[in-house]
Amino acid sequence: MRSAERSRSSRADQADQRRAELLDAARRVVLERGLASTRVADIAKATNVSGGLIHYHFATKDELITAMLRATLDHESGLLAELTEGPGSAVERLDRVLKFYIPESRSDQSWILWIDAWTSAVREPAVREIVLELEAAWTAALERVLRHGVTVGEFVCDDPAGAAERLDAMLDGLIVRYTLQPPGLSRARLLEHARVAAAREAGLDPASFPA
Repeated sequence: MRSAERSRSSRADQADQRRAELLDAARRVVLERGLASTRVADIAKATNVSGGLIHYHFATKDELITAMLRATLDHESGLLAELTEGPGSAVERLDRVLKFYIPESRSDQSWILWIDAWTSAVREPAVREIVLELEAAWTAALERVLRHGVTVGEFVCDDPAGAAERLDAMLDGLIVRYTLQPPGLSRARLLEHARVAAAREAGLDPASFPA
């Protein structure tokens, strides 16, 4: 009995590992080709497996793509939760969230993936659901930090929920512009815009943020 249980557990572990490999490959291929142009055959080639094996784990391309997006969402949401609940003052927490929100560079893979997903979300309900969950996660994180700041007396903000929505929307727009490489909009300038807007919402002097 124990031998049979170990065998089933081993097979399940192998299946989980294979699914993880396929999701990772799907992400790489999508970043290279885009969501709309990615085919199951491309992902099979990237992992050196047959299309049939991919369909064993994921019935359709759409199922594979949405699973990849959800895995990415879950990972990033976990990191975001750590930042909002981590040590430091409310200002430091807010600054950590802003810095995490802003891409490291114009070739930031996470942002390229999500901008591509936004485009697909217009016509793909399953992708739209994940994108909306992503936006909700970011807005909720900003709201938590703002409410914490109000509670501990660091922030003055009558409407943390509304402030979070405004900051989220502003940052999304600026980051799309930044990714498209307009002249004069550097990452440092983007962070400055984010801090000024956040300071206004939280009743702070922008100089309150860490140097």
